[in-house]
Amino acid sequence: MITLYFDGLCMPKNPGGVATFGYAIYSDGKKLKEGYGFVGAGMLGDDVSNNVAEYHALIRGLEHLLSIGYNGEVEIRGDSQLVINQLSGKYAVRARRLVALHRKAKDLLSHFSKATLKWVPREENAEADRLSRVAFEEFLGGNYAEYKKYYGL
Repeated sequence: MITLYFDGLCMPKNPGGVATFGYAIYSDGKKLKEGYGFVGAGMLGDDVSNNVAEYHALIRGLEHLLSIGYNGEVEIRGDSQLVINQLSGKYAVRARRLVALHRKAKDLLSHFSKATLKWVPREENAEADRLSRVAFEEFLGGNYAEYKKYYGL
């Protein structure tokens, strides 16, 4: 079975900070793929939050699986109660910035033979968390002066 871990962050403030994501895909305990990237930043005029970043992580991981032709059983693990519970139907999607992302994630999930959503504590999501931080550090590498000035750091 394939396991997809996902995580996102938005710093130094949420919402409105710099949003990045990370994901890691495993098969029987062996890492198959990892990915990370930049979502957006309040300093650039983007409407971002931690939850926006979390959805991007999940979407990118699912898109990767489908791009390599995998549509079997997948277990999705994340430490975002909001994303897990929204996708499970336990929570409504109220934030406008999440509506299209939720719809996209639901559509991608429908392509798998079985998708299980599981909330995990932060310490069990360390690899995806680390990758979102790598993306954040990469963003800072080219934008640190502007970041520091905009956020008053």
